[in-house]
Amino acid sequence: MSRATAPTRAEFPVFKTLTTRWFDNDLYGHMNNAVHYQLFDTVVNGHLLEEGLLELHNSETAFLVVESGCSYFSEIGFPDVITAGLRVAKLGSSSVTYNVALFRGDSDVAAAAGHFIHVHVDRATRKPRPMDARARQVLGELVCA
Repeated sequence: MSRATAPTRAEFPVFKTLTTRWFDNDLYGHMNNAVHYQLFDTVVNGHLLEEGLLELHNSETAFLVVESGCSYFSEIGFPDVITAGLRVAKLGSSSVTYNVALFRGDSDVAAAAGHFIHVHVDRATRKPRPMDARARQVLGELVCA
């Protein structure tokens, strides 16, 4: 199995700044691997909220995570500031695959990178539901060749 290559900032159209917290570090003195997934979730859902595509309590639809994964390239830990790069790798009718990269400080090379798949569902039935034109347009702007 070949090792993934760390992405660079140039590969992402959108960036969000995040801060690490004291309790993000584990016994080994770096950010615990589970925290990376929390940051992916924060970046993706934060972007959806900012763009008006996510309503937390009263909408007829929701985005549910069906898959995620992460590759680790270098350590991150408190008190690092992280810049998260966000892009869309695949946009389907009711699903979207995001790529998220976590850059430590002003590094041009990602410390960690992962994927995060959302399925757009009917909130009551949890069955997939096609995204509306606005969601497809906003998410389409994040598609990188």
